[in-house]
Amino acid sequence: MKFRINPLASDIIITIYAVITLFVRFKYENEANVSTMNSLVMGICFIVFIWALIKLKVLNPNWFGLFNPKKSKS
Repeated sequence: MKFRINPLASDIIITIYAVITLFVRFKYENEANVSTMNSLVMGICFIVFIWALIKLKVLNPNWFGLFNPKKSKS
């Protein structure tokens, strides 16, 4: 049995994760005076982690219903 998180919770987790990682990157870049390239590599690592969770079907994003095709009534 795989561990799965429902779509709404996945959307909230991904949004919170994105905000926190951006905050961490900006704060670290400002305090430690790192180069832009190091910040980009850190950002790519954060994205790969969340991408892997989506590919493993742990997170099941619904993207807040933005990309759902509307069903026409026949």
